[in-house]
Amino acid sequence: MLRKILLASAGTIALASQAFAADLPSRAPPPVYVPPVPIFTWTGIYLGGQIGYAWGQQRANVFAPDLIDVNGAVIAPGSQVFGSYSAEGVIGGAHVGYLYQVNQWVLGIEGSVDGTSISKTFIPGVDIYPGVLANPFGLTYTTSVPIEGSIRGKIGVAWDRVLLYATGGVAFAGVNASINSPFGSVSASTTRVGWTVGGGVEYAVTNNWSVFAEYRYSDFGSYSNNLGAAFDLTGVGLAAAAPIVNRHFTQNQVQVGFSYHFSPPPPPVVAKY
Repeated sequence: MLRKILLASAGTIALASQAFAADLPSRAPPPVYVPPVPIFTWTGIYLGGQIGYAWGQQRANVFAPDLIDVNGAVIAPGSQVFGSYSAEGVIGGAHVGYLYQVNQWVLGIEGSVDGTSISKTFIPGVDIYPGVLANPFGLTYTTSVPIEGSIRGKIGVAWDRVLLYATGGVAFAGVNASINSPFGSVSASTTRVGWTVGGGVEYAVTNNWSVFAEYRYSDFGSYSNNLGAAFDLTGVGLAAAAPIVNRHFTQNQVQVGFSYHFSPPPPPVVAKY
């Protein structure tokens, strides 16, 4: 009898324990933490490439030489002629810079270098007699700009991945010039320093890659080329003095390009449970 009572009590206690355990709250493992997508920022170092087209307007003032004999007597007086011509070509290169974003405002600095195919040959008309323009010596004046560069500041307003900006600063250009004639030719090279200003729009395709389109106007100032004796007519009893070309060089350019942004890493996130 006692054995039956003990077995019944044990069964009752087991059933009660199972029911009590079922009523206790369960402790499931914590969910896996998924960090939020980092907010895009323009802040950071970037580099990339660009390509486009440039056209430069040059105002030339060509001082034609006197035509003299070997004794120094002037046979035909020299004169000057004014003229404008446009040198144009493809322009492309690389750039590097740094941007810093505060709220919607973006500030930065950028340096660029471009190779160009900008070139033009100008044929000056020489006023050898009042009202009569000619080119008695077959003179041609050729100018080319093989390389350009700039160091510019940037300021812009960002709407998330869209950046609208203005840019301006110092511009550099290597300019080659030559005077050619059937009797010879001479050339000279100079590095011009001027200013440039413009603006553009940039779009971040991903957190690291962006594309942009930009326009800039540059002014490389006024300067002179004294090209020495471009021709020598002493073999026929004549000689000529050196031609001098004064000119003012300005340029427009439009370019598209891409940049890779080395964005700063987001701050570490500490999970709280």
